[in-house]
Amino acid sequence: MDKVSIDRNAAIPMPVCIVGTVVNEKANFMPVGWVCRTNYQPPMIGIGIGKNHLTSKGVKQNGTFSVNFPGRPLMAKTDCIGLFSGSEKDKSTLFDCFYGEVKTAPLISEAPFCLACRVVEAVDLPTNIFFIGEIIEAWSETRYLSKEHPDIKRMDVFFLSMPDNRYWALGETIGTAWNRENLKILVDS
Repeated sequence: MDKVSIDRNAAIPMPVCIVGTVVNEKANFMPVGWVCRTNYQPPMIGIGIGKNHLTSKGVKQNGTFSVNFPGRPLMAKTDCIGLFSGSEKDKSTLFDCFYGEVKTAPLISEAPFCLACRVVEAVDLPTNIFFIGEIIEAWSETRYLSKEHPDIKRMDVFFLSMPDNRYWALGETIGTAWNRENLKILVDS
């Protein structure tokens, strides 16, 4: 075995999203790399946000948030909004926003895929709060769909790796999940 010990904070690339909430009656946004699905039915998603961020305050106050997945054309703007706090600069006009049923979860028109969520649980961690939200609404455009499902290649979303802090584009499709043909590997071994 040629494995070596590495920084335990290293992570494989994570999808980048822009979390939106309302703070002081204005939309506020921050980029987040710590995001994952947490439940199938009802559909839920989790986001990890630092306790001191203005976005955490908004999520706690409203009990709602949006998760907007930007495409590659929004990479620089996404990175830029993470360089300053909403308490220092008003971020409410940086995107063309719309609202669905969840009136305190600002959605970004320019993002290929958007989710509006209601908080079902907040897990208090040493430096972050992990908010788990039920997905109330999902939004996209037909140009980003294949057979009525989000097409990750068409959306051209990007990923964040840490601790090198790099953005990555999606590569090629290498297989299909839950494919019974893959069971041949077990039979042949």
